[in-house]
Amino acid sequence: MKTESVAIESISQDPANVRKHSERNLSAIVASLRKFGQQKPIVVNADGIILAGNGTYEAAKRLGLEKIDIVRSALKGADATGFAIADNRTAELAEWDDTALAETLRALQSEDFDVEAAGFTDTEVDELLTRLGNEALIPDHEGKEYDESIADDVQMVTCPKCSHEFPK
Repeated sequence: MKTESVAIESISQDPANVRKHSERNLSAIVASLRKFGQQKPIVVNADGIILAGNGTYEAAKRLGLEKIDIVRSALKGADATGFAIADNRTAELAEWDDTALAETLRALQSEDFDVEAAGFTDTEVDELLTRLGNEALIPDHEGKEYDESIADDVQMVTCPKCSHEFPK
């Protein structure tokens, strides 16, 4: 697979695309592109028609980007259409680990990271924490709770999964 950087105007959306992007979805993609840049290429067919990445394409256009990274697929006909549907559907079938997500998002917020770049609003993070009953304390990975006001001289370890710091 070879990634190419092409003029954004040289590719186009499939008029038969069955996936639609809401304003909320496009705003989240715009925020992500603004924060992280394009981290994965759009998949296009030999004619430059987008098979996967229509939302990224639309968001990049809104940002006024002139170039976009793509990979060209050799898929045609029913295989190309099936791939385009599978690319979206398989993402829908995944589930969040709500507790790990809440811990990770709260850890990002504590570092002044704008969670909108990750597709969440501060309100959504607060609602998730409230739903989990997890607003004041974050359980460590052994289920123990700890006080975040621990003195600076306590050795801390960082969780490789969520990057949250815990007392040693």
